[in-house]
Amino acid sequence: MVADCIVSPLGWTTAENYKNLRAGRTGIRQINDASFSKDPFYGALIEGVSSTEEVSRFEYLCQRALQSLMQTVALPPTRTVFILSTTKGNISFLEEGRADHPRIHLHAVAKMLAAQIGLTNYRVVSNACISGVMAAIVAKRLLLAGQYDHAVVLGADAVSRFVVSGFQSLQALTPEVCRPFDAARKGINLGESAAAMVLTVNPDALGAKPVISIEGGGLSNDANHISGPSRTGEELGYAIRQALEESNLTENDIDFISAHGTATLYNDEMEAKAFNRTGLENTPLNSLKGYFGHTLGAAGVVEMIMSAESLKHDELLPTRGFETPGTSQAVNVIQTLEQRPLKTCLKTASGFGGCNAAIILQEHNF
Repeated sequence: MVADCIVSPLGWTTAENYKNLRAGRTGIRQINDASFSKDPFYGALIEGVSSTEEVSRFEYLCQRALQSLMQTVALPPTRTVFILSTTKGNISFLEEGRADHPRIHLHAVAKMLAAQIGLTNYRVVSNACISGVMAAIVAKRLLLAGQYDHAVVLGADAVSRFVVSGFQSLQALTPEVCRPFDAARKGINLGESAAAMVLTVNPDALGAKPVISIEGGGLSNDANHISGPSRTGEELGYAIRQALEESNLTENDIDFISAHGTATLYNDEMEAKAFNRTGLENTPLNSLKGYFGHTLGAAGVVEMIMSAESLKHDELLPTRGFETPGTSQAVNVIQTLEQRPLKTCLKTASGFGGCNAAIILQEHNF
């Protein structure tokens, strides 16, 4: 990872987001806006962003992140692939009566965004809420297979009436700021973000040094339920073991975990079981959902970039909203900002349909 940018309610750059996050600020607030929902809900919206005839809210966020990213690195078009990670893309076109808009199709919007930064090679990863982590794993595999030298991974999703109503129908939204892994957790807050990063196997060609590397990744599916995760954590545990094996690391090498931590009853319980299954129950763990909300297809990329910043700054970031342990098997939830030497992070994600992903980030000093 040689360059990155996050656009979110906490800021327009990675540095601004990390500064606000370590200060304990949250982008989540009560939203009273009939264009999103007839009922108030708690979520994290970026102020001053709206959809126009030319550019949707989703596209605007993507463009801002990519513009900032491309100011820091020049990429050769023929050896670079663009990967878009999103769950809903331009789904807002449906509620706007533009169902026939060509860019409602994910491949079409990916092609447009790639072209805007001078790239012709593009892919789409849309696999529920593991999309961001999965996109990074796909990028790593494409690079190691020699198909490309560089990859731009963009994770993005915008809050829309369609998305809000969907989670309301599942009764998954909490009437307060979410509380990951807490005994009183009641559900998720929706958020929106666009986060982008550049991965490379040829940093010299970019005049860069990769301070953070992706050492390994794993994917699995528990096929338990259309929306409910596994009750045992066995399948996420399998993805974690894949990531460790590919990295030639053990659970003892992991300095902290960036969990999916949605603050739903079943997700946090499942993750706690998975970490216990893999010997990680004592490893410091955080969830960043109390700061950004759940940004769906952007979540994995946002949280990987923030975890990379944690490694660079040797700081463990606390889990906002956590007070009382609320899972049947104990995990070591970080409660205060803490300085300590850090080198290796495990990032996990899970999503609808039983999908799971795990990826390992490591800091290197050159």
